[in-house]
Formats: sequence, C-alpha cells, structure tokens
Amino acid sequence: MLKQFKVGFMVMLAVAFLASCQNANNDVREAARQNVEGVQPANPAAADAGAAGPTTVMTFEETEHNFGVVTDGDKVSHTYTFTNTGNEPLILSDARGSCGCTVPQWPREPIAPGESGNITVEFNSANKVGSRNQKVTITANTNPPQSFIYLKGDVLAKDAPAN
Repeated sequence: MLKQFKVGFMVMLAVAFLASCQNANNDVREAARQNVEGVQPANPAAADAGAAGPTTVMTFEETEHNFGVVTDGDKVSHTYTFTNTGNEPLILSDARGSCGCTVPQWPREPIAPGESGNITVEFNSANKVGSRNQKVTITANTNPPQSFIYLKGDVLAKDAPAN
C-alpha cells in the first residue's frame, strides 16, 4: 500500500511539473504575441495553438545538414539561418527535437519582415550508433504552422575502425 502511494505521488509530481513547464511556454508565446500585436488576443486558447492572428512566411537557407561521420559520444551542432519573407512579424513559439539528444535554441523575440534569425541545433551522439536523421519541429505563425529541419549523419562506435 505504501509503495503504491509513493508511486502515485511521484506520478502526480511529474504531471504537475510538466504542466507548469507548458504553462511557462504558453506565457512566453503570449507575451511575444502581445508585444508584436499590441493587443490581447480574443481567444487565448487559439493563440496558443498558433491559429490566431496574421501569418507570415519563414524561408530557410537550408533545411538539412549532414554532419558526416562522428564517434559515439561526440556532440555536433549546426546553425540554420532563416528569413521572414512575409509581411507580418514572425513569432517562433516552439522548437522541439525528435528526441532528448537533439536540442534546438531559437529566438524568442519576434522577427520583423525582411529580417533573419538563427536556430542552432545540438546533437549529442552518446549511445546513438548508426545512421541518424534527427528532426526538429518548429512551430510559428506560418501556414502551415510547423516547419522541419534535419541533422543527418553517421555515428560510429568508439571501438569501430575508421574507413
């Protein structure tokens, strides 16, 4: 009984933690929208989903980078440059890697029309031996609201001979 209580309590703590992280992300998104638009959205739930407000166009110089061959445990990073080629401020509300080994960093401030920004993606190859195709999903006020960039390459085991 005590073991079940502890497990239940830990699950509740994990859910509360994840909910608080999501609320913090929503607050950042909403603040960016208000900063650009100067007004409170009529439907905050729709705004968080990226459905409210004007959309714009995000154009990448490249959407795929091949990092070549690395050894298990190496970290590689690449910076993707994009430009707001639309007529409205570009607001990136989220960027997520396909797994915890792929971590993107993106601008939190709005990108004005004609301006450029960068998304830097770091891939930690520890325990990821083999051919890799790491995807990053970017959510913004674009149509469609999600764009994708990729890091590709091969990870060799530490004891594997180099070709």
